[in-house]
Amino acid sequence: MITFDQFKLEDGMPIYLQIVLYIKRGIIAGVIDDGDELPSRRILSALLGVNPNTVQKTYRLLEDEGLIQSHAGAKSYMVLDEEKVRRIRQELLEGDARNIVSAMKQMGLSLDEASALLKKYWD
Repeated sequence: MITFDQFKLEDGMPIYLQIVLYIKRGIIAGVIDDGDELPSRRILSALLGVNPNTVQKTYRLLEDEGLIQSHAGAKSYMVLDEEKVRRIRQELLEGDARNIVSAMKQMGLSLDEASALLKKYWD
């Protein structure tokens, strides 16, 4: 069963997207695998203290992306393969890179300064 012990709500992003991101990061980290069971919608909404419709929206989005399989009244399971994991990794990396580059540009860093900063922390 997928746990949400490390999940923390943040301001500035819709809750359903935060849950999706938490699950996707768990997939990339290898903490969430193919066949893992998700908590029921009702249990997850109580656990996180969010509206059940928010969890329903989350699960619907994950279903639309082909990451979970659900049936009415039945449990929901992760449906993952190497291609889905690769696609999620690429999506998250590109999103994070865009955010970092945008922040650096907003702060007035040149490409050389940004590269030097990245190299400093890479090493």
